Amino acid sequence: MKVSRIAAAGAVAGSAVLALAAPALAHVSVQPEGTAAKGGYAVVDFKVPNERDNASTTKLEVSFPAEHPLSSVMPEPLTGWDIEVTKAKLAKPLEVHGRQITEAVTKVTWTAKNGGIKPGFFQKFPVNIGALPEDADELVFKAIQTYSNKDVVRWIEVQEGEEEPENPAPVLALAAAEEGGHHGAGASSAEPSAEASDDADQAAAHTSASAEDASQDSTDTTARVLGIVGIVVGAAGVAYGVLAGRRRSA
Repeated sequence: MKVSRIAAAGAVAGSAVLALAAPALAHVSVQPEGTAAKGGYAVVDFKVPNERDNASTTKLEVSFPAEHPLSSVMPEPLTGWDIEVTKAKLAKPLEVHGRQITEAVTKVTWTAKNGGIKPGFFQKFPVNIGALPEDADELVFKAIQTYSNKDVVRWIEVQEGEEEPENPAPVLALAAAEEGGHHGAGASSAEPSAEASDDADQAAAHTSASAEDASQDSTDTTARVLGIVGIVVGAAGVAYGVLAGRRRSA
């Protein structure tokens, strides 16, 4: 009897844990593709799971942080979705690459053209953003998720303590700034590394040596063939001379 009671109590406790964990696992989140470094650019994915059993997600609105305006926000085209980018004038212009930016993106809205995100599925919404602020450790993006049955979930609550809120806003953690002035996903160097250059030089030297060896082998082979041909021709000439002398004697 005690064993069955303990099992029942464990089942109830497990169900309660799952019930509490479910909302946390189903919220809208944001993650970088690679590294989101301070002062650089990055491609980030807003991941939207469908937490309904009887409705599809048909709309996503993501608001960008006003306290850290981004000079560049470029959503990736997404099949089956219309994308609207909303901009607003900045109270204080941004200085980016020697020029002033007077407006910034405040919101990006994705609207499904047909089915949207069906129950049991999720969708990623990629956006290229930058330059990321150098004076912040994270960016908070508030999101609104709309369903086909008109239900609206506002993922806008900012976590202030250890306990996660019921509807947390997506938070992008920023990595430390990288050296060289090019940061984040998509940054590349036009100059090859010293190790790559050494490998290329060794490969070129090996190729040259191989070509010289092949040329030397070809020359040796030709000389051998010509030598053999000369011996054969000489032997034939001697044989012909001996045969001719015998005929004259006769």
